[in-house]
Amino acid sequence: MKNYYSDMLSAERLKQCYEIAPPRVIQYLQAEADHVLEKINQQDVVLDLGCGFGRIIPQLSQKAGFAIGIDISFSSLLLARKSLQKYSNCLLAEMDALHLGFSDQSFDVVICIQNGISAFHVDQKQLIRESIRVAKPGGMILFSSYSDKFWKDRLHWFQLQSEAGLLGEIDQDKTGNGEIVCKDGFRATTVGPLQFQILTSGFNVETGIVEVDDSSLFCEIKIPG
Repeated sequence: MKNYYSDMLSAERLKQCYEIAPPRVIQYLQAEADHVLEKINQQDVVLDLGCGFGRIIPQLSQKAGFAIGIDISFSSLLLARKSLQKYSNCLLAEMDALHLGFSDQSFDVVICIQNGISAFHVDQKQLIRESIRVAKPGGMILFSSYSDKFWKDRLHWFQLQSEAGLLGEIDQDKTGNGEIVCKDGFRATTVGPLQFQILTSGFNVETGIVEVDDSSLFCEIKIPG
């Protein structure tokens, strides 16, 4: 499970997940991207955790001063590089989000969207801690998960991915209450408002929870400065 996105669901296979997305999911993905873009200023340096095949990097590059995308999948990053050749203000790096190779206070905005906080299957508190470390004073960190209201559409999308052979067969007996479980070991969980509040407690930050489009749940972390 640890390396599912690097070994099983990377590059073209990952891209195909988005290519088969139904209209409501496409709306969700764009609403999420639009919400992120609203938080970015022209001079900002932005870090995208788990950028995959670079799906949102072009939009970030057009809005920010500079955008960096990191991912653990080298094959996904190779695919991303092909689509980003015309953008001079972005950089891609193979990197673990728990051990970022950047100095403290390097980024104006750090994003981890499309439920990355759950999909990475890492220590979520440490993921938030490392994101805070690289964020500048006055900067913002955006984590997103799924809204409970989006459950049926989300499950339908995962069923389509399973039917296309991109994920294992969905285990209907174990799937429910916001969690999707496949028989090949893939498991997709979510983070709710209370859990986000617990995860960010203890840090010297301001935390806000915002629902977007009845599909995304954003945890917005503001760094004092």
